[in-house]
Amino acid sequence: MLDTRQLRYFVQIVESGSLSKASRQLLIAQPALSQQLAKLEDEVGRPLLHRSSKGVTPTENGLALYHHARFMLRQLDQALSIARSDTGAIQGMVSVGLPATTVSALGLNLVRKIRERYPSILLNVVEGMSGHIGHLMRLGQLDLAVLFSSDISSELTVEPLLIEELFVLIPEHSQLVPTDRTSITIAEAAAIPLILPTGSHGLRQRIAAEFENRGLSTNVVAEVDSLSLLMNCVYDDIGATIKPMGAVMQEGARGRNWRCLPISDARFRRRNFLYSLAPERLTAAAAVVAKEVKETAQELVDSREWEGFEDNSVLKTLASTSVMI
Repeated sequence: MLDTRQLRYFVQIVESGSLSKASRQLLIAQPALSQQLAKLEDEVGRPLLHRSSKGVTPTENGLALYHHARFMLRQLDQALSIARSDTGAIQGMVSVGLPATTVSALGLNLVRKIRERYPSILLNVVEGMSGHIGHLMRLGQLDLAVLFSSDISSELTVEPLLIEELFVLIPEHSQLVPTDRTSITIAEAAAIPLILPTGSHGLRQRIAAEFENRGLSTNVVAEVDSLSLLMNCVYDDIGATIKPMGAVMQEGARGRNWRCLPISDARFRRRNFLYSLAPERLTAAAAVVAKEVKETAQELVDSREWEGFEDNSVLKTLASTSVMI
């Protein structure tokens, strides 16, 4: 029978990349750690690590054990925490992956709600590019994630969250678009200097494809994957960008004012999906946070305080000029 101590040691070895680093992290002697690893490999009946002068990496079997062990240990820790609790309150750590614009749109309200309603839940928000967030979700290193595609993995639960429109964003002081204009055509957007994410970014790929379908080439003057740097460049009037409203929702607090111009002849919309672990792997705390994510998104849609957020019922009435990207 597997020893949870051995599993903890193994997880630390994989994450450290070497036995010497893991022994320092675990505060045990390296020979004792090697002995525990050997016992684990005997129990499994297969090698779990590739050893080299540069350190260790998991074998295919070792990687599978690592992912399951990491999840099991987190579940065990949470179960023990609940058992030791006097209140019986829902508790534990919940990891949520959010792309940068989603953090700006939902992050603050979500953290506030969890803190107020479920003070025993430790919310761990991981911000990153959607590709990276999707990778972490597939590995089981996140409980929940908001992503822009519905086919990340068949082993995960996915449900529609909301639809957001994309706008051409420029600072209020910019002269790139005449000040009396309240919208812009796709051809006009192609002609102005643009600052967009790099080609590996899903949003960039889909925007480029739509311009190409219309025989238009974009005037990209810089490629930036950092949202904060990208928006700084746009505010410095180096170029415009094409982003959802989430990109500017926290900018007002910094004293920055923006013009958010819809594309009049090809409205760009992007679907957001909420991913979660399969029901049998989803903790009670993660289920509660998932509910709060959906509630926060619906409040954003219902409030009408910000343009460009719609619920999924809009799919039935989208005009022919709308582009789902």
